[in-house]
Formats: sequence, C-alpha cells, structure tokens
Amino acid sequence: MNLYKNKAYLYSAIVAMGSFVFGLDAALISGTIDFISRDFALSTFELGVIVGAPALGVILALLFVGFSCNMFGRKRTLQIVASLYIISALGSSFAIDYWSLLVFRFIGGWAFTSISLASMYIGEIAPPNYRGKLVTIIQINIVIGLFGAYFINYLILKWGASGTQLASVLGVDTYPWRWMLGAEVIPAVLWMVLLTIVPRSPTWLVSKGKNKEATKTLLKLMPIKEAEMSFEGLKKSVLNSKRESFILQFKNIFSKKYKVIFIIAITLAIAQQTSGINAILFYAPSIFEQIGVRKDTAFIQAIWTGLTALIFTVLGLICIDRLGRKPMIIGGMLWVVLSLGITYYGFKTATYTVTKKAVSEVTQITNTETLNDIIGVEFSNDIELKSSLIKLLGEHEASKASNQLVKKSVKINSFLILIGILSFIAAFHFSLGPIMWVLFSEIFPNSIRTIAIPFFTFVSSVISWLVQTFFPVQLDNFGISNTILFYAIAVFIGMLILSRYLIETKGLSIEDIQLKLQKK
Repeated sequence: MNLYKNKAYLYSAIVAMGSFVFGLDAALISGTIDFISRDFALSTFELGVIVGAPALGVILALLFVGFSCNMFGRKRTLQIVASLYIISALGSSFAIDYWSLLVFRFIGGWAFTSISLASMYIGEIAPPNYRGKLVTIIQINIVIGLFGAYFINYLILKWGASGTQLASVLGVDTYPWRWMLGAEVIPAVLWMVLLTIVPRSPTWLVSKGKNKEATKTLLKLMPIKEAEMSFEGLKKSVLNSKRESFILQFKNIFSKKYKVIFIIAITLAIAQQTSGINAILFYAPSIFEQIGVRKDTAFIQAIWTGLTALIFTVLGLICIDRLGRKPMIIGGMLWVVLSLGITYYGFKTATYTVTKKAVSEVTQITNTETLNDIIGVEFSNDIELKSSLIKLLGEHEASKASNQLVKKSVKINSFLILIGILSFIAAFHFSLGPIMWVLFSEIFPNSIRTIAIPFFTFVSSVISWLVQTFFPVQLDNFGISNTILFYAIAVFIGMLILSRYLIETKGLSIEDIQLKLQKK
C-alpha cells in the first residue's frame, strides 16, 4: 500500500508545484511596488491595475480551461500553463514601460489556472483516504512560494543596497524589481520538466476511450480490485457526462438538483477572497510601512507573514483528515473575523501628527512650506490627513507625498496590528485557504466537474481581481481601518451561510458525497 501512496504523493506534488510558482509570482510583486511606481510614475489606480493584472488574466483563461482539459487533457494543459509562467516572468523582468509590464503580468494570469487544474487532477487520481491531504499540498506549495517570494525580495533588496560592483553592473541597485519579477523563471522551467513524469488523468483517458491506459494509470495508484472498481465507476460517470452537452453541464451548475453544492461553492469562492487575503499578501511591505517601520524592516515582517502561512498550512494538512472539513472551516472563519477585528481596532485607534522633521524629509514635492498649516495638528485617521494634503497641495502633488507623510506621522500600536495580521494569516491558511480547494475537489460530481471547478475558480478570481486592483483606491477613499472592517463583515456572513449548508466530506468517495448532498 505504501507504494501506491508514494506514487499518489509524487504525482500530486509535481502537479501542485504549479501552485508554488503561483505563490512565487503572486507575492514577488509585493516587493516591487515602490520601485515600479517610481520608475514608471504610476498613479494609485495604475499601480492597482498592475498588481491585479494576473487576476484579470486568469478570469479570461478560466473561460477556456475547461475546454482545454476536455480536448487536450489535464497533463497537456498543465504543460501549457508552465510555459505561460516562463513567458510572463521573462517579459515582466524586461518590461520597458507600464503597458508592456501590464501585458506580461496579464499573460502570467493565464497561468494562474494551475491551482484549479491541480485541484481537478489530484481529485481524480487520489484515493478517498488520501484526497484531503493530497489536495492540501496545493495550498502548501502556494505558501512555500509566498514565503520564498518574500525572502527573495528581501535578499535582492539587501544585495542592491550592498554597494558591490557586481550589483551595480547587473543593475540590482537601480532596478531591483526586474530581478524580483524574473526570479520565478527557474522553478517554472523545472516544473515544466517534471510534468513529463506524471501520467494522464484516468478520468480523461476513459472519456477518450483510452481504457487500457486508464487502467494502467489506476494500477499505479491502487491495488487491482480497487482499480477495477474505480474503473467501472469512471466508465459510468463519464458515460453520464457524455450524454450532456457543455451548455447543459453549465446550466446544471445552477439547477435545483445541485442547489446545495452551488450555495457551498459560491460562498467559499466569495468568502475566501473578500477576506482580503490577497490585499494583505500582495501589499504586505506597504502595509507594514504604513505602521511606521523602515522599508527593510517591512520586508523582514513580510517574511514573517510568509513563514506564518507556511506553518499553519502544514498544521492544516495534519488536521484536515482528523478534525474534518466543516469544523476546521467554520472555526477558521470565526478566527479570521476575530483577527481582522484586532487589526481593525489597531488602525482605528491610530492618530497622525505631522512634524517639521517629517515635512523636511518629504522629497517628492518642492514647496514644503505649504504644509506649515498642518504641522502639529493631530488627525484621527489617515483619510483626514490625506484630505488635508489634497486641499493644500492639490490631488497630483498630494498623491506623491501622502504615503511618505502617513508613515512618518503615525502614532499606532504596531505590535497589536502585527499580531492581528499574523493571526489572520494563520487562520486563513489553516482553514479557508486550503479547505476550499479540498472541497472543490470533492463536492462536484464527475458529470459537471470539468465545468464547475473552473467556473467557481473564475468567481473567486473575479473577486480576487477586484480586491487587488481597488485596494490602493480603498485606502485613499475609506482608510485602512474601514477596509479591514469590510473584510471581516464579509467573512462573517460567509461563515453563517456555510454553518447551515456545508456537510462533512472526510473519508467519503465522490459518489458518497453526492448522496449526502442530495439528502441535504
């Protein structure tokens, strides 16, 4: 049995490596924000568009990924995705202006389908007893990628500031962001090579009439009797799915028959992203700078964010098949709400007082005398300070100086906020982060699986894009405390819905899960 288990883990780990590249791609941008804004003179909105471009790209890709999976197979589609990561990384690192960077970041978003593809593939090859742990490998790879990205960004930042001749010759001191964005090329190439090892999905092989190859693959993953039973189950489910057209399968997602599945999936997709996880992960150094810490310290704290995510994802992996999906996700969402509440309180009680020293250190504007009227004035939140700067400097000049003045003027309980953010990161990666993908691999019947998983990933990606793109705009218009309060309320509503409709799927086959959902 260990031989079958080892092969299942090997194939799952290789496929899930695309999630590592995703995590790397997603978080590397966090260290480049200030440098890209400086070099390309970006507005707040343009910065949000650059950060959110991959999320917009994946929205487009998810419209076609189901077709690609059915036509070319899961394995071939994954190989295409790996090549897109490589193209995006190289193009972004050599981008000459805002538009070229935007295009290559957008192309990188097409590759973000690696997560839903991994969930689909692993769900199809994993024995029921191991499915929870194997699908959770996806999230582990994501957070390892996040942690790696923060660490790489910090190393590149320190290398660029080292003053060595090599750093100067390679342009690390002048354009550190190019090295940060290009760092994912090596793992993306390695992933593409390793994908040649994994077998094609038995579900897809049966759908194409390649029964011998499908049986051969199943025998690698389970004993003969189990393989025979699995093969017969696949033949039956594939036959049922072939009776329905693509459009009919899509309509079935919204049918009364799958009402409970729809409610569970749509709530998970929305709640996971409206928690604000990607806003905090992708803008981590900027958020830490806003509580008054230096840039290099902010990068170090971002590393702590990645490490926390990694530790609690591993704990989630250990617990998921012991505690069960429902207790972990409901308890985890409550934990998320409480953590965001702590962070909200920390920012809500902050005050901002502009000093002469802070004004003298503002290098983005020439006429600092116009700020004399607000020196010594205490503002109760960042929005009041930014509004006063707009009145004194005008919107264009204020946009250049506001972030620096906010950082230098804040009086805040930074320890409380750090605890709140790290607690939120821990809660998310223990619950909402990995378990959504586990449930996506379990709750959909084979008849709609290749349509449903990309569709609900599409919904999640739309919300993710909105959160990432408009986070800087939210900060400017609502303030960071009210933005975080919105995230907490959204997760709380999702928790109430899931506590009513979510079922326990631990240790059940796909067929047993469907029977349980129908009773629900």
